Amino acid sequence: MSRNFGDHQFGIYLAGMLEGRTPKLTTDLARLEERAREALSPEAFGYVVPSAGSGSTARANREAFERWRIVPRMLRGVARQRDLSCEVLGTGMAAPVMVAPMGVQTLAHPDGELATVRAAAELGVPYIHSTAAAHSFEQVAEAGGDAERWYQLYWPTDQDVCVSFLHRAKAAGFSVLVVTLDTALLGWRPADLDRGFLPFLNGTGLANYLTDPHFQGVDNPILHWAQMFANPGLTWEDLPFLREHWDGPIVLKGIVSAEDARLAADHGMDGIVVSNHGGRQVDGGLGALDALPAIAEAVGDRLQVLFDSGVRTGADVVKALALGARAVLVGRPILYGLALDGQAGVEHVLRCLLGELDVTLALSGYSSPAELGPGSLLAR
Repeated sequence: MSRNFGDHQFGIYLAGMLEGRTPKLTTDLARLEERAREALSPEAFGYVVPSAGSGSTARANREAFERWRIVPRMLRGVARQRDLSCEVLGTGMAAPVMVAPMGVQTLAHPDGELATVRAAAELGVPYIHSTAAAHSFEQVAEAGGDAERWYQLYWPTDQDVCVSFLHRAKAAGFSVLVVTLDTALLGWRPADLDRGFLPFLNGTGLANYLTDPHFQGVDNPILHWAQMFANPGLTWEDLPFLREHWDGPIVLKGIVSAEDARLAADHGMDGIVVSNHGGRQVDGGLGALDALPAIAEAVGDRLQVLFDSGVRTGADVVKALALGARAVLVGRPILYGLALDGQAGVEHVLRCLLGELDVTLALSGYSSPAELGPGSLLAR
């Protein structure tokens, strides 16, 4: 599975110099958001991009990355053929990068999740399927073929629907369960509230529900969904229910407290995602990267620590890996690529992200992400 992703830049240079052909989309992934604004409808942009409240947590995510600086080391005999591949919870991947679970992807492009899973499969990057998707488990599994995929659960109050989701995901080849904890209620999102826009209320993003035998047959499917989505009463004592109905690894997503990380380990979880949902849930919250080092130190030897929130570049991935993440989930840049050029746009984003990760790793003196550690960085 080993690939030299950094070679992608030479392909770009050769196309430019020999054919006069330049990339359709910018290779500066931090600039994609401004381009996506032009491609998305105001409602879609308002749902995809802005965060909860004043956007304070989203800003804190980026500020946390800026507080760390990579310290390049010289003359370390970096291999010309670098190996970025790794395995997480039995899933082999070409690099420690995954496509984060993102709902309602048809807001960005008509092909939505189908384009994203195909692009991820092309690059050897595992795809995580959202409960709030615009395409069902089965549709995504067919589009993704044999590629690695995980399933993200929004735990509904209807336990029959929950069990059905778990069984359908397993039958469709999703190998790891990712339970999102930080969205038991929708966050306060002014960009959506000011437009009165919530796509689920017209049925968009409910494909998994609407195709489920335990959900069908009700008079008002939208009301039925609304009544089962909010589930703030969940506790740590509910986790055994998942073990009863899912026989693979379980990961808890939305952890930013070291104490919660310890509780996850104490309750036999296999992994966690250090995440604040990209700032979409709690305004004024802790930057996710600020939480990562203490969590990795507390439980890194007991379960797999993954990370998301605020990742925009390959250098960001290096920082998160150095601070203790085993792999990094990437969200919004994927949606921006999808909005701008469908599957090709997602592939462009992934190739650039992995290429920059590879080049940054090599220029910093490392042949593999496994060689990174806190000593690879310096706090500002």
